[in-house]
Amino acid sequence: MRRAGVVALNTFREAVRDRVLYSLVFFALLMMAAAVAVGQVSIGIEQTVIVSLGLSAISVIGVLISVFIGVALVSKEMDKRTLYALLAKPVRRWEFLLGKFGGLVLTLAVNTAAMALGLLLVMLYVKHSLERSDAVVLVAVYFILLKLALIVALALLFSCFTTPLLAILFTVGLYIVGLYVQELRDLPVEVMSPAMAAFTKWLSRLLPNFENFNVMAMAAHGRAVPGALILQNTLYAVVYCTIVLTAAAVVFSRRNLK
Repeated sequence: MRRAGVVALNTFREAVRDRVLYSLVFFALLMMAAAVAVGQVSIGIEQTVIVSLGLSAISVIGVLISVFIGVALVSKEMDKRTLYALLAKPVRRWEFLLGKFGGLVLTLAVNTAAMALGLLLVMLYVKHSLERSDAVVLVAVYFILLKLALIVALALLFSCFTTPLLAILFTVGLYIVGLYVQELRDLPVEVMSPAMAAFTKWLSRLLPNFENFNVMAMAAHGRAVPGALILQNTLYAVVYCTIVLTAAAVVFSRRNLK
């Protein structure tokens, strides 16, 4: 774990120096500034507009970082030939993957926290004071971070056995499908064959349910998020990330790097 921690720290430092991250964060802050402008012409619903746009910006920017940089974590090391030198040292392949995952999640946590602080400052500017109910915004940001960690794990898995372009397409496709898992579960089984109904049910349980992490509407209207949902989403993200990273480690350990 100590070696994985060293890889994670180096990944964090490298990601922080990446200019793409700064441009994406700057774009998110611009979105929040636009939320202020929209809120000023939306009489009576300023907070709803600001929170909705702010959380949407945090989510979109986070997904972009997770997908594009997550896929490049392995491929870039192979292109630079630095992976071979690293694995020649006493670093196991699973430690390398775990370190890369931890480093990017740490980067996302720092950037998400910065954007969340910007959103809270915008809310303070508009409302002139923050209320206790505004804490639900932080819960929504926490759920976004859990979602991003899961996307990073999926991006790492796909990057272990395919090209960067295909890995990006697979990750984005799975993310889009994961937003509609609940609709897949609600399909009328009476109009399907037993085999199709069983397959649909099995598929809906296997796919990552990203809709679980969407509480933007509750945050925008100041409604509290149940503690049971916080615990459920945390356990779901931890278990799912563990399974995906384990699969990634198995695939990467069998990959011929010559």
